[in-house]
Amino acid sequence: MNDELIKKVDLKIKEELVKVDQLELKNSEKVLNAFITNEVAETDFNPTTGYGYNDIGRDKIEKIYSTIFKTEDALVRNQFISGSHALTVAFFALLRPGDILLSITGKPYDTMDEVIGLVDNSSSLKSFGVNYMQVDLIDNDFDYDKIKDTIISNKIKVIEIQRSKGYSTRCSLTIDKVKRVISLIKSLNKDIIIMVDNCYCEFVNELEPSEVGADITVGSLIKNLGGGIAPNGAYIVGKKDLIKLCAERLTLPGEGKEVGPSLGINKQILQGLFMAPSVVAASLKTAIFTSCLLEELGYNVEPKYNEVRADIVQNIIFNDEKNLIKYVQGIQSNSPIDSNSLPIPSDMPGYLDKVIMASGAFTQGSSIELSCDGPLRTPYIAYQQGSLTYTYGRLAVIKAASNLKS
Repeated sequence: MNDELIKKVDLKIKEELVKVDQLELKNSEKVLNAFITNEVAETDFNPTTGYGYNDIGRDKIEKIYSTIFKTEDALVRNQFISGSHALTVAFFALLRPGDILLSITGKPYDTMDEVIGLVDNSSSLKSFGVNYMQVDLIDNDFDYDKIKDTIISNKIKVIEIQRSKGYSTRCSLTIDKVKRVISLIKSLNKDIIIMVDNCYCEFVNELEPSEVGADITVGSLIKNLGGGIAPNGAYIVGKKDLIKLCAERLTLPGEGKEVGPSLGINKQILQGLFMAPSVVAASLKTAIFTSCLLEELGYNVEPKYNEVRADIVQNIIFNDEKNLIKYVQGIQSNSPIDSNSLPIPSDMPGYLDKVIMASGAFTQGSSIELSCDGPLRTPYIAYQQGSLTYTYGRLAVIKAASNLKS
């Protein structure tokens, strides 16, 4: 890779990196204050087994999450397998036969297809009599008129907002847009439960969805808030009565949050959260650098390096299957783990198209660590996210971009 080109990119993105530093400072202060307010102690690291009764560290973690997100309650558990699992638990907790689930961001992630019943599955929401409707976005923003008409014409129980783009070609949704649409919904019907899928978005802005009116917010611990340290898990934060329903769906009615052993994971969850503002900042810087460099090389990118970001995901639109594969393979070969592995497109559970994925991570599937993936379908987009440090991310991206010329 040409040194002069790298210097040009570094100069162009300099002001954007300063903005990320300022964001990191504010979110770090938020996290530190939450630790201090809730008096985290070394004894909170102690593990529980079996039923997990009286796990003071687990309970402390949930208080910290409530403090950070400014919610009444939180459910933060290693029993969640993924963010998709936490979303599924929330759906089944909040919806009953005959209820309507409305997505106002178009079709959710591919992994939700069988959960909702868009693809036949005898365990889906649809099979339990839950109805589904959706309103697509218009020009990367909410279709406010159609949302209004749908709410007025139907008895909607839950509205789902997916902030990050998934494998779609749309832009991710900024917190300002989320705030505006929540205000509209609540003005029409204050009893509708607004649930936000916040995966990839935590600490990318100063505010979280729960601070602008969301009733329930859901995310994964092997993404932003795990800081690359939490080995698994997810969180749900929101109103106390709704968190109770989610807890009783995760465990069992009558026991809810009272059970669920931490199995020694408390320290990793706490340390990951403590590091999260810095790791998210590193991910954002890596995304900004990637955007600028790949655009200089002639590829379409979204978002642009100097655009406002809603998540840590950087799209590179190759419009070419071979270049998508080459770039993803370049990321894998410059990862700390399994660098000698060669990613190839293959079928994956929950996805309709073959997917190629680079994830040379310390935690399997972690996307706060540098990873890159994409479905083998036009326009052949690489979805890159994460990086534990900007230095490592920058090195890998330079080398992966060089791989395109080979």
